[in-house]
Amino acid sequence: MSKPRQKAERGTLKKVLVYLKPYWSLVALSILLSAVTVALTLYVPVLIGRAIDQIVGPGQVALHSIVSLLYKIAVIVAATGAVQWMVNSINNKITFQVVRDVRDQAFRQLQILPLSYIDSQPVGGIVSRVIADVDQFADGLLLGFTQLFTGVVTILGTLGFMISIRPGIAAVVVLLTPLSFLVARFIATHTYSYFRQQSETRGEQTAFIDEMLGNQKVVKAFGQEEKSLEKFDEINGRLEKCALQAIFYSSLTNPCTRFVNNVVYAGVALTGALVCVATAGTAAPFTVGSLSALLSYANQYTKPFNEISGVVTELQNALACASRIFHLIAEKPQIPDAPDARVLSDVRGQVDIADTFFSYTPNKPLIEGLNLRVRPGQRIAIVGPTGCGKTTLINLLMRFYDVDKGEICVEGTDIRRITRRSLRANYGMVLQETWLKAGTVRENLTLGKPDAAEAEIIAACKAAHAHGFIKRLPNGYDTLIGEDGGQLSQGQKQLLCIARIMLCLPPMLILDEATSSIDTRTEIRIQKAFAQMMQGRTTFIVAHRLSTIREADVILVMRDGHIVEQGNHEELLKKNGFYAKLYNSQFAA
Repeated sequence: MSKPRQKAERGTLKKVLVYLKPYWSLVALSILLSAVTVALTLYVPVLIGRAIDQIVGPGQVALHSIVSLLYKIAVIVAATGAVQWMVNSINNKITFQVVRDVRDQAFRQLQILPLSYIDSQPVGGIVSRVIADVDQFADGLLLGFTQLFTGVVTILGTLGFMISIRPGIAAVVVLLTPLSFLVARFIATHTYSYFRQQSETRGEQTAFIDEMLGNQKVVKAFGQEEKSLEKFDEINGRLEKCALQAIFYSSLTNPCTRFVNNVVYAGVALTGALVCVATAGTAAPFTVGSLSALLSYANQYTKPFNEISGVVTELQNALACASRIFHLIAEKPQIPDAPDARVLSDVRGQVDIADTFFSYTPNKPLIEGLNLRVRPGQRIAIVGPTGCGKTTLINLLMRFYDVDKGEICVEGTDIRRITRRSLRANYGMVLQETWLKAGTVRENLTLGKPDAAEAEIIAACKAAHAHGFIKRLPNGYDTLIGEDGGQLSQGQKQLLCIARIMLCLPPMLILDEATSSIDTRTEIRIQKAFAQMMQGRTTFIVAHRLSTIREADVILVMRDGHIVEQGNHEELLKKNGFYAKLYNSQFAA
């Protein structure tokens, strides 16, 4: 195994041990009970050997002694079963508490990761890490607890019993033991990389399926079914190849270790038989009962090597999956709020952008030297061609991304010195891309104001022209809708998002193509509701349809990350500049 891979495995194993630390008491109890189970299991062959020695020959059977021994064996077997059940219960509890902790931390990490990470990763790949990889990790961890502890204790216990019965024969077993370690090492060195590759490819496949299911209408509309199948077959083929390679090496475990087991068993049987013959008639003969016990111990001694080899294979898979989820947990989180960060309150809506620079990638500048002063209550419209930086400016205002240079201030304070929660609580956003969670219509409407009264909810929905279609739903405001709005139309989902903002009415608003999916008649009505809602509130309006922003106090015309023109609708038309060209291109007909 290469040194980098060994280092990676050790690092992953250390992290697993960190998650196990709160449950050390349960781990210690599991080990202790495993030792009790093994001790009871190993005592049974001794009793069986004694019972065999009570059968000397025809007419020389000590039946009373045999019955007494069988009674002891029955009690021990029952006790072993009860203790084993306790061990399994404890191991299950440890495993699934660790898995709960890992998933919990992974999901918490997703809440504090910067949007730049989320935007750059396939959603299906992240989902695969949190769900499938953690499940695989749980399976390997449970198998490790169930078999690894018991296996190690069994090896040590059987070896101790064999030495107490016949040290010479025990030495034969010890000399043949390295064969099992060599087999286990050979398998372990080949399985980790293949299981890791399998886990990564499975994540890629999950991401592709998620992408195709989420965009099935587009796939069908452009006749991309065949290409989608080809891409899926290619990923599926790679997954099959690495899975077969991983399974091939892991499947070597059973035949190889069974071969070693048989060699050890044969060595003990042959050596023991010779000792029986050699010591017959002596003062301390090696009896058939003792040989029977030794053969039983030889079987039990080699069996854990078979199980441990299998466990090692599963642990390779588990560590490969754990490595991926730990990489997610170890991703650098967003810059935390400053210790002295201000909680924004009594907001009037003054926003200042001073000499701001920003780019998503270092080599591709987007916003350069942007300056803007917004007075409380102003309606600021942002227009320009696709890719000019309109939505990026919104991301910066909400502090979804931090500026590279310069500063954005709200109420005279740099937003990097304001808590994110209080900053965003003072903005109300309606985006072109709607988002609704699985739940009732009411739960989706009250996301920003959980304690809203029924009258407030209805008033907001009437203002957004959503009340009518909501009342036609099977259970009205208590109708359950699926993920992302379920069967609701795009326009209906957008109306719910508008109503959600009208319900909480924060002091600043961001409307990014807020009426793009709504019919013209409803849009005219909503624009009137918006006009009333925007009274006294600082509002940023991103629009492609320039007819919707004629009444804006200030129109910012953006091009290549710069504000190239600024003024109201009439002033910009008189300039006959870039805005006039954009406006006239929409109404030239």
